[in-house]
Amino acid sequence: MKKLIIAGAVLLTASAFAQPLKYPQTHKEDVKDTYFGINVQDPYRWLEDDNSAATAAWVDEENKVTSSYLEKIPFRDKIRQRLTTMWNYAKQGAPFKRGKYYFDYRNNGIQNQSVLYVREGIDGTPRILIDPNTLSADATTSLSEISLRPDGKYMAYNLAKAGSDWVEIHVMDVASGKELSDVLHWVKFSTAAWKGDGFYYSHYPEPSKDAALSKKNTDNKVYFHKLGAAQNDDQLVFEDPAHPLRSFGVSVSDDERFEMLFGTESTSGNSFAFRNAAKGEKEWKVVDAAFEFDYNVLDNVGDSLLVLTNNKAVNNRLVMIADNKPAVADWKDIIPENKDLLESITLSNGKMVAKFLSDVKSRMMIYTMNGRKAGEIALPEAGIVKELNGSKSDANLFYTFTNYTTPSMVNRYDMITGKTDSYFKPTVDFNSSAYETKQVFYESKDKTKIPMYIVAKKGMVLDGTNPCFLYAYGGFNISVVPEFKATIATLLENGFVYAVPNIRGGGEYGEEWHKAGTILSKQNVFDDFIAAGQYLIEKKYTSSAKLAIHGRSNGGLLIGAVMTERPDLAKVALPGVGVLDMLRYHKFTIGYFWATDYGTSDKADEFKYLLKYSPLHNVKPVSYPATMVTTGDHDDRVVPAHSFKFAATLQENQKGDNPVLIRIDKQAGHGAGKPTAKQIDEWTDVYSFTFKNLNVTPKY
Repeated sequence: MKKLIIAGAVLLTASAFAQPLKYPQTHKEDVKDTYFGINVQDPYRWLEDDNSAATAAWVDEENKVTSSYLEKIPFRDKIRQRLTTMWNYAKQGAPFKRGKYYFDYRNNGIQNQSVLYVREGIDGTPRILIDPNTLSADATTSLSEISLRPDGKYMAYNLAKAGSDWVEIHVMDVASGKELSDVLHWVKFSTAAWKGDGFYYSHYPEPSKDAALSKKNTDNKVYFHKLGAAQNDDQLVFEDPAHPLRSFGVSVSDDERFEMLFGTESTSGNSFAFRNAAKGEKEWKVVDAAFEFDYNVLDNVGDSLLVLTNNKAVNNRLVMIADNKPAVADWKDIIPENKDLLESITLSNGKMVAKFLSDVKSRMMIYTMNGRKAGEIALPEAGIVKELNGSKSDANLFYTFTNYTTPSMVNRYDMITGKTDSYFKPTVDFNSSAYETKQVFYESKDKTKIPMYIVAKKGMVLDGTNPCFLYAYGGFNISVVPEFKATIATLLENGFVYAVPNIRGGGEYGEEWHKAGTILSKQNVFDDFIAAGQYLIEKKYTSSAKLAIHGRSNGGLLIGAVMTERPDLAKVALPGVGVLDMLRYHKFTIGYFWATDYGTSDKADEFKYLLKYSPLHNVKPVSYPATMVTTGDHDDRVVPAHSFKFAATLQENQKGDNPVLIRIDKQAGHGAGKPTAKQIDEWTDVYSFTFKNLNVTPKY
């Protein structure tokens, strides 16, 4: 957001905020929908048109109000400076091997986008393969995904622009770094699956220009692209015209013996079929077409497939599926389900390394290929392994480790000697030893025990006066795990308590935990979060007057639902890129994929349930917390209309003195690939707003 500095107005006091905010006069239209005999008004429906001049003018007017408010906060520049300093440290990902090459991502500090490096052999000299910072003047073009041919010769890579989910697939020769002529358009949520001198990918029909960021995406198809060919000549491999809302993808085993076909119609559960290409099979053998369970093929062992699944295992299991006996009854357990969540498995030097999540902490176990336990890899302390990279024929296993006070480091584990070495350790301008992390278990409304991490300065006095930042997600089987962020460290050094409850709807305890926060049980998610806030207040970590609540995307829905249900819980509410209109979310881009978590207004019982908590439809004329809604004008995941309509409705109904603002980022999407500079800008504004409304003065 552009900053305007008026000469002589740098040193401003609280008097600058004495006058009530004047919000734009958002006009209302007589629009209503009838659901099962119930009329629902939607007066701000016109804000759904992201291409209209009226919407653009409204966005500009709202941003002017927000910018004017933020510019009056005297310590805003100090927060920006400290965030920039804290962010400015070298970062590196875990190396991964393809063929004779090792690859890794690096960022020298505040580069807008991380840079992909390659070297020949682990001791080779690194060279830049792709630097996304050079691809656009404003660094809003990001490298979202890469796919390397198993021999490392070619790399297909996805480029996303301005935060959109749409990507272009490009191809590069790794040895020379030369760009090939191949460029594939209108791809979303798909990577290249290499086979010989070509690859499989999935593709949506090209939308009209004015609907590219909002139109529902349908009729996904799988194609095979041969290097050097035009996209129009790509071979159609699979389509399902009877089910236009399903998406598909093909993967290929490293030895190219097997091809796997996966279908999705939501964010959980997929169909699974395969064929033995080495035998010349053309038809797909269907393993499961019910879309009830998840399947992830690790690799093949001869004529059998190693598959990670939650079929008959809510915490996942690894099974072997024989080519000639794909029925469930014939599967062989290799790593059976146990009490901890089996998150992923990496093949390394003829063995398997399994990553488990145990009470929201990582464990790594080594197994032989037939499933016999062969050891455990000790971690430095309680924390999380984010990346785990190995190669079937390489003894070098690399993994990253982090927690809320430990910046992400890279360790190398030798699969032969069992020795762990530090491979990369960052230096950060933050005194981690001054802070401690506790994990507590509190009761939700229905007496379910919910884990919560609480991070604070050692020796903090619990007298109810400490500012607290409460963050959660609670959906789509996604686990919120401890990791170091400059944004969190900035809060901690300013006396904040940082708290993260691992509420239901997430994936921390497997599929049962996830399902307990979906569709007609979604209220559990909000109850869990409210109970977390009450716990922090009752235990005197903070008070309502010192509590800020934050969530993004599905977490934005969480904050919207909590603040409309319990406007007294917190002083500051920060719903980011949220799903806020629960009656119409499925009508935009890929929103219909979320129905397995939310249900839809197309069904009578689900409509009534959604209406009870939909943030947009539960705004009342009461006093709400100081609220700053955040979104991006190129968000085609959760379209910005959610935030537009919610903010307009809040401003209309706010009866207290707390501000209600919306910050609309230009040339930004849902969050993935967002340049560092834009991230720092956003967090500067979020924290300036939060500190001011919690009456916290930064210690700089």
